[in-house]
Amino acid sequence: MSTKVKKLDTFHVWTVGCQMNVADSQRVDVGLKRLGLNEEKDINNAGIVVLNTCVVRQSAEDTATGLLGKLAKQKKKNNTFICVTGCMVESTTKDLKQRFPHVDLWAKPQDTSVIIENIADYLELSSDGCLENLIPEKSNFAEFVPIVQGCDKFCTFCVIPYRRGRETSKPLNQVINEVTKLAENGTLEVTLLGQNVDSYGHDLLPKKDLSDLMYAIHEINKILRIRFLTSHPNDMSLKLIETIRDLPKVCKFINLPFQAGSNRILANMRRGYTRDQFLNKAAQIRSLIPDTTLTTDLIVGFPGETEKDFDDSIDILDRVKFDKVHVAAYSERKGTFAFRKIDDDIPKQEKRRRLNAVNELQEIIQLELNKKFLSKDCEVLIEGVIRNKLYGRSEGDKLVYLNKYDESLIGKLVKTKIIDVTAWSLTGAKV
Repeated sequence: MSTKVKKLDTFHVWTVGCQMNVADSQRVDVGLKRLGLNEEKDINNAGIVVLNTCVVRQSAEDTATGLLGKLAKQKKKNNTFICVTGCMVESTTKDLKQRFPHVDLWAKPQDTSVIIENIADYLELSSDGCLENLIPEKSNFAEFVPIVQGCDKFCTFCVIPYRRGRETSKPLNQVINEVTKLAENGTLEVTLLGQNVDSYGHDLLPKKDLSDLMYAIHEINKILRIRFLTSHPNDMSLKLIETIRDLPKVCKFINLPFQAGSNRILANMRRGYTRDQFLNKAAQIRSLIPDTTLTTDLIVGFPGETEKDFDDSIDILDRVKFDKVHVAAYSERKGTFAFRKIDDDIPKQEKRRRLNAVNELQEIIQLELNKKFLSKDCEVLIEGVIRNKLYGRSEGDKLVYLNKYDESLIGKLVKTKIIDVTAWSLTGAKV
């Protein structure tokens, strides 16, 4: 082994952003370990650093660029090899290379093979046999499985189609093989991922859809739970809703972003539906699956959003009563239609006020919803330990802490009686 390899035989993969990024980073991790490299928990001591970035929100981009600044000093001191991937990487990297000349490699989202091959070449190693079936040999009990990449919706605020491209579905047999391998390696729950996961299969021949995939995964004996993220209201079909209702392994949990409650703002966002159409879809879900957990995404302070427009969003929160709301203040994303054509005219202070108002309302709603679980039983998949407490998720994706510590329960489905609740979590006792 060369001297260069000895100096750089450790790596650190840093990740920010969505579950898709988490899944992508995991596959990079597997590939680098196959090269013979060792994972280093401390980014400051790693010979090779891979940053998997996100630019959907300004805060995520600022975090990544701040870290890149620190890594410039680390590179001068230790000759660290730096790779940047994820949605920060544009189709052309000229500007990025000028801003961050110390970065050795820029790789587009999900270009795992490019990352592994370039690092192998740099270390004078062979990547033969390192790129196929990048599944962990020992899986977590709950794993993410990307099934469709990219997005065709082109909402005016979103940069994803420009960074991850148009929708491309992974062949059904390939997904089944991946999930089967995960199950053999200890996975009990899979979350099927896509920027618009409900559109899965529209580009496959013969055509398949998400329901077909769920039925196929349902036959894998060791898989006990199936989840999926993230949906678009226009692609949440009756067939899919009925599949969620009818398949016991599919968790009764749906994330259905509405993004804005005003028809005018929805049109400016190019979401493709009206507030009434969204409300009808939510009502259809609740009618067919009464016990479902329904969560959503909301943007406040989109350009031109008046107080009346914001009140329309609050009205939807009051009507639907979501179990959780992922709310963000609008921030301009370079390259989007909104960045090019719409003036960001809402002051930051006003955006913050609206965001706080949503959070305050949602805390009240969530507490009332969670109170309904008191003294009821639910099955919890125990995933690990946080602050000396065992934690896991219910079928409805509720965060549940156990009141007594028993390490033997990790990785098991545990029947639990809920004894206490907050707006954000439940506490249970093993039955």
